[in-house]
Amino acid sequence: MKQMITILGPTASGKTPLAAALAKEIGGEIISADSRQVYRRMDIGTGKDLADYDGVPYHLIDICEPGTKYNLFQYQQDFFDAYNNIIGKGKTPILCGGTGLYIEAVLKGYKLSPVPQNQELRDRLEGKSLTELTQILMALKEKNGSNMHNTTDVDSCQRAIRAIEIETYNIEHPMPLRELPPIPSLIVGVNIDREQRREKITRRLKARLEGGMVDEVKALLDEGIPAEDLIYYGLEYKFVTEYLIGKTTYEEMFQRLEIAIHQFAKRQMTWFRGMERRGFKIHWIEAMQPMDEKVKEILRIWQ
Repeated sequence: MKQMITILGPTASGKTPLAAALAKEIGGEIISADSRQVYRRMDIGTGKDLADYDGVPYHLIDICEPGTKYNLFQYQQDFFDAYNNIIGKGKTPILCGGTGLYIEAVLKGYKLSPVPQNQELRDRLEGKSLTELTQILMALKEKNGSNMHNTTDVDSCQRAIRAIEIETYNIEHPMPLRELPPIPSLIVGVNIDREQRREKITRRLKARLEGGMVDEVKALLDEGIPAEDLIYYGLEYKFVTEYLIGKTTYEEMFQRLEIAIHQFAKRQMTWFRGMERRGFKIHWIEAMQPMDEKVKEILRIWQ
């Protein structure tokens, strides 16, 4: 079986329909790389567009409840489960999404670990001065061979204690136990002209608002999910929630959200260009080409 294919690109570039068309052609399955599509009942605002999958099996969508905070470490674990499941069936995994950090983490094999709170250690450290905590942390970092690469670790007692907790955990749980291998992948980027992207974002935002996005956010609030939790998810959930709780008018919400999505797309492209500088080879294809042409081009590179 050939290596994984990754399809990345900014919001509104048409990644999902392309990944689905490709999956149909090669008998693949899609692994989502979107940090917000993991949440159930957050459909319109995250742009799940499940009809785009056209019957192709997909993974890591609708896997946790709104109000919870999903993170990069959990994503890595869930990605590997999905990846191994697809490989086990003899199918090709197609990683598709716009969350650059998630994509890079699994392609590179970031070494992350969820460090639980150590109450006993916290109790022992309580009452120590910032200077004492800094000395303890420096000694632990030396033992671990990790750098004191910035001072934000020790800009408060609370942060210093958390940093000590992490270093202590890393000593007790050596890295080999936490390593995830990098995943070889052909990386395809969907390039969309800036003006076309802007026009598509605006058109799509209007369609989503007309298609019930405000009702979706209202239903989440009515369910008892705190407004600040929805605001935490950013973009559509932030601005629509602020509108619903009376902080802004509908017009302000639309204008500010439209600007925020354009800025978000720009940041996504900045991340992908950064990946290229960090050594990833991205094969860029034009978003506005006919679908069968795009699929053919990917297959030609993949062969």
